[in-house]
Amino acid sequence: MALPDVYVQVYGQLPEVFKRISDGQAPEKFTRQYLKDLGFQSSNHHAVIPLLKTLGFLSADGQPTSRYHAFRDHSQSRVVLGQALREAYGDLFTIKSEPTDADKALIEGKFKSAHNTSERVAKLMASTFYALLPLADLKTATITVPETAKPDPKPEHGTQEHQNKAERSSAAKPTLHYNIQIHLPPTKDVEVFNAIFKSLREHLLD
Repeated sequence: MALPDVYVQVYGQLPEVFKRISDGQAPEKFTRQYLKDLGFQSSNHHAVIPLLKTLGFLSADGQPTSRYHAFRDHSQSRVVLGQALREAYGDLFTIKSEPTDADKALIEGKFKSAHNTSERVAKLMASTFYALLPLADLKTATITVPETAKPDPKPEHGTQEHQNKAERSSAAKPTLHYNIQIHLPPTKDVEVFNAIFKSLREHLLD
């Protein structure tokens, strides 16, 4: 689970930041200068970069990741961000699977206690999180089906028939199992035990 301590003071502008990320080309590196090129000139916008790293949109050195590129596809932007939020803010979703404004005080308290921070900073952390929620599809983001778990819709006839024959053949052959119990005498003489195990090896194993 996770609960990041990043926050953006201008959290009200996060929807526009993500819109411009989605609409624009991905840079080689997402820098403060690139933020300015997107139209976000204030130093308060610099905190967007560590937030994007926390969400898995940027690598540690600021390069756009596959998630960043997937987000630029408008048809899946909301799902991509939903998955990012569930990963980055996992601890919050254990409290509320779909947080609403009614849960904001609870979530602020979670930030405050987890990071031992002031109420003001906890409010900024929570407000940053809440500013991202309307941009994400949390319901679809919870449905993940690994490729290996998907059943083959049209199994080959020969393969299925071979499996059925193997099952019938296995069911037709009875098998016997023996359970042998040995009660050792109460003695400390090692030679007695050696003689017992030697006899077992000669009569049962050989």
